[in-house]
Amino acid sequence: MIEKGNKKIINAWTFYDWANSVYPLVVTTAIFPIFYQGITTLEMSDGSTSNLVSFFGYTLPSPSLYSYVVGASFLIVSILSPILGGLADYWGNKKFFLKLFCYIGALSCGSLYFFNTEHIELSMLSVFMASIGFWGSLVYYNAYLPEIAEPEDHDRISAKGFSLGYLGSSILLIINLACIMNPGWFFDITARANELMLITPELSLQEATENATGFFKGRLSRLAFVSVAVWWIGFAQYTLSVLPHNKKPKDGDKVSIWKGLQEIKKVWDQIQDLKVIKRYLAAFFVYSMGVQTVLLMAVLFAAEEIDWGDDAKGKTGLITSVLIIQFIAILGAGLFSRLSKRIGNISVLKIAVVIWFFVCVWAYTITTPMDFYITAASVGFVMGGVQALSRSTYSKMLPETQDHASFFSFYDVLEKIGIFIGMFAFGWIVQLTGSMRNSIFALGTFFIVGLVLLFFVPKHKLTN
Repeated sequence: MIEKGNKKIINAWTFYDWANSVYPLVVTTAIFPIFYQGITTLEMSDGSTSNLVSFFGYTLPSPSLYSYVVGASFLIVSILSPILGGLADYWGNKKFFLKLFCYIGALSCGSLYFFNTEHIELSMLSVFMASIGFWGSLVYYNAYLPEIAEPEDHDRISAKGFSLGYLGSSILLIINLACIMNPGWFFDITARANELMLITPELSLQEATENATGFFKGRLSRLAFVSVAVWWIGFAQYTLSVLPHNKKPKDGDKVSIWKGLQEIKKVWDQIQDLKVIKRYLAAFFVYSMGVQTVLLMAVLFAAEEIDWGDDAKGKTGLITSVLIIQFIAILGAGLFSRLSKRIGNISVLKIAVVIWFFVCVWAYTITTPMDFYITAASVGFVMGGVQALSRSTYSKMLPETQDHASFFSFYDVLEKIGIFIGMFAFGWIVQLTGSMRNSIFALGTFFIVGLVLLFFVPKHKLTN
């Protein structure tokens, strides 16, 4: 048995948030969406722009392609989770699977350095596998929480993990942002500009310098993806070296790939008699569609729908908005954790979902960078609270069991299927209407339905 309350183990567990949170911030939220939008947007001869790409012979808007690929990765994770999660409990090797998915995700991030629209299918495979690695590792990471800490400490520890993640990832993002905005620190821009003027004599010195600067910024953006891989794998070593294996294999049973599905079926059967968990998961399934889709598509939405003026300043403004989200999220996670002790987890989640809905209403109307900064601040405030509380609320609802990986695998299956639906709904509306703004209607609907379902969760003391 794992010793609950061991500070060294708990600190190591929370530190994995510090290690892996650079992926959702630097890759999926900040730098890659801007990089992706820039590399897939072409200037036409008439002065207009086009974001249409060809993917296996199908022509579609690049935001739709991104939404579909990321959404498909969540579907794959939802299929793998019940199998691998059950086997992790059965074999007693959650840490092995945590390490496996950690390395898959990190190395896939590093491979984004080679992203090329001429080989868009292969390039999007890196996006696909990075998502699978990150979210797959969280199945086993989350499953450790009820094994290493007492129920009354889950909110605090969960919030600490998210806060460490926000802080660590923000540090790496700031480093990368400083490097990208100052390519002269690493490259000879003047020499590159002179080379361009020799190749294309009609270019002025200013135009050549701007082209050279943009070229080196692109290279540094690609190196940012490599930095994520190094950071993720490097800092994860502390977590992987300290976290214990969960338990020994059960005696007398045969190992089978179907064991995981049997474990999930067992969880499903148990949940049918647990009204509180059953209704909570129904609400979580719906509102998480909106939460995760907003987080995954917010910067790409801003890059497409907001007039940022000067391109360089626009990219800086977009990444600045991400930093606003991160630092306010640290405060939000702690505030929502303390508030939950006063009025209860479910009540706080209701408040958070209401705020999310109004954020969607406001986002539909925004047109200026300042509007988006306000939106980013609002998202940051509720992001940390709803993520940390959703995880800890579920962990405290669990019945007495040793198969925590199976229960959290079930939880993650619901979350991933929900995100798959949310991302595909978002991408489909963009493809149908040609505007990302119209997809906000779908997100607002998810929050309304999720809020209604939260009101049907029976009052219950969360003791486990």
